[in-house]
Amino acid sequence: MNKQNKQIAYNKYALHEYFVIEKYEAGVVLAGSEVKSLRTSGCNLKDSFCLIAGGEMYMKNVHIKVYDKAGAFSPKDAKRDRKLLMHKAEIAKIAGKVNEKGYTLIPLSLYWVGSLVKVEVALCKGKQLYDKKRSIAEKDQKRALERALKEYDK
Repeated sequence: MNKQNKQIAYNKYALHEYFVIEKYEAGVVLAGSEVKSLRTSGCNLKDSFCLIAGGEMYMKNVHIKVYDKAGAFSPKDAKRDRKLLMHKAEIAKIAGKVNEKGYTLIPLSLYWVGSLVKVEVALCKGKQLYDKKRSIAEKDQKRALERALKEYDK
């Protein structure tokens, strides 16, 4: 993701639960009212994942708040499945990797590229409990080192 792109939502939980192997960018098929809701930052990526079915990729469990000023014909389901737009060859390559043991697709972030909504999808491998504890200990150690350096500079 470039610095000029405005971030809508970020999945912090995914980095705690998974090792990120590869990252991909995909477009998202949305209704107009969902885009308006995203402009007001009405989105949550926690517990979301991607699924490949029939040569197409879908995002599941992404909560996009229902836009209250939308008409009667707009989608009223906040957690409906949303299709992701990628090249067929790229989807086939990812599907081959997902079929390996322990790999899954997780949306990491949702962001604007101009007027388009894009999603950063990551190929991930699940962490074990000892991996999570190690990453928390490393984060605490890094934070303590930064504090010590800050105190030393004073």
